[in-house]
Amino acid sequence: MLEHVPHWLGSALKGLRAGTDKLAIVQPELGTFESLHLASPAFANGGRLPERFTADGEGVSPPLFWTGVPDGTERLALIVEDPDAPAPAPLVHAVVWDLPGHEGELKEGAIRRDGAGSSDGTDVGRNSYLGEGWLAPDPPTGHGEHHYAFQLFALGAGPDVGDTPGRGAIVAAMAGRVLAAGLLTGTYSRGEEAPLGPVGGAALA
Repeated sequence: MLEHVPHWLGSALKGLRAGTDKLAIVQPELGTFESLHLASPAFANGGRLPERFTADGEGVSPPLFWTGVPDGTERLALIVEDPDAPAPAPLVHAVVWDLPGHEGELKEGAIRRDGAGSSDGTDVGRNSYLGEGWLAPDPPTGHGEHHYAFQLFALGAGPDVGDTPGRGAIVAAMAGRVLAAGLLTGTYSRGEEAPLGPVGGAALA
């Protein structure tokens, strides 16, 4: 949809961005926590997302895997946000609640509509467009590089959030329960040169 934004308009909006200080992982109510390793075999931490994961391609979610989940983890939660969106708050591209509390993975295309949840107990929640599943990156042409923050949280015991949760409900439910978190960032832009980098990932610094 935003591929049709004129380059001049995207360039004019370059200074309008939500800001990294509004990402879930830096919210003070989550407290302090250890780090875990979150990575993807499809792109490096800080590298460009392959087109197939964006609105310019198939628009499927990328594969992810994680290690270093601490003892005492009851469940994991994933939030993917774009802090460079020209909006008051980061654009939420995906939320997944109640992932099993151990090392694991999400395969390519796994973040998709699942109603009240899937057979393994996980529940794909609502993105910023109020739909379930993966909201494919679709930055305005000429707006510059956008950073897509994949944030994975290891959570201790606490309340559930019901079916098809949104970002706000998940952040509220995570307050005081985060044992560890990992951050993986992919980038994407339109109308600018941005070469692909090596595959890999990194833990939260």
